[in-house]
Amino acid sequence: MSDHRQSSFFSSRLVLSLLLLGVVAVWGWTFVLVKRAIAEFGVVPFLAVRFAIAAAVMAPFTARWCGGRSLAVGALVGLALAGGFLLQTLGLDLTTATSSGLITGLFVVFAPLANRALFGVRTPGKLWFAIAAAVGGLYLLTCSGPEATVHAGTGAAELSRRGLGDLLTVLCAACFGLHVALLDRAAKRYPPAALAQGQITMAALVYLAVWPAVQPLALPSASVWPALLITGLLATAAAYIIQTLAQRRLSAVEVAMIMFLEPLFAALFGLVAGDRLTLVQLAGGAIMLGAFAVVEVYPRWAERKRAGRNGR
Repeated sequence: MSDHRQSSFFSSRLVLSLLLLGVVAVWGWTFVLVKRAIAEFGVVPFLAVRFAIAAAVMAPFTARWCGGRSLAVGALVGLALAGGFLLQTLGLDLTTATSSGLITGLFVVFAPLANRALFGVRTPGKLWFAIAAAVGGLYLLTCSGPEATVHAGTGAAELSRRGLGDLLTVLCAACFGLHVALLDRAAKRYPPAALAQGQITMAALVYLAVWPAVQPLALPSASVWPALLITGLLATAAAYIIQTLAQRRLSAVEVAMIMFLEPLFAALFGLVAGDRLTLVQLAGGAIMLGAFAVVEVYPRWAERKRAGRNGR
């Protein structure tokens, strides 16, 4: 394939959407893998090694595109990414996994809000409707399983603990939404490889700096290395290069809605592994897919409609 045809292929909106959807599927697939690994090794140490592996592996391939300014911009975007993961981890330690999954999903709301506040980008009303429907679908998917059961007699201290955890997770969702919005602007101005390198390197440095404060430094055991290598290479290095590349053509809302499907993929892979989904959860998943279809189909329909008017 010639360089021109290859460039055209990777600039196709459909191809980029499918590549990003593949990334989200990988994130959903690795959920159980990561959960087991962090139970043994710890969350911050796992993130530190995972992102360090990704940064080191990417460096030889991204060096030719890495200028000082593009790396600095990528590092700034990476702060939002690192903050999101850290806040999610702290929140998950205090609240339930169900609440964490649902609240983290609110990044799909924060992304267009941040894009509007920082860059003046408006989100059409139809897309806000799709976003609201997607959040409703996520609620049905995450709040209808066994973990969603609320036991009577929960003490005030426990409720206060969960409230703090939920607040930290809201801030996590805001960071993830900010990350999408910042990358939406940066990806259209700087080389994707340099931006991805800057993001991953900054996140690795943050986690490596925090690690000694939360847990003694130690090498991962042999049982943790497979999860570290899979997530470092596929779910981090390849994933964030693809996301950065995708955001050159796709809007922040489109990217957020694709990434929003991660809990659905996690549920589907859990189903394959033997988990069971209720009818309400299946309905929630269907609503999420419907909202995703609206966001992905609507911009293309609008473009064709405008092209038809201009061609008259």
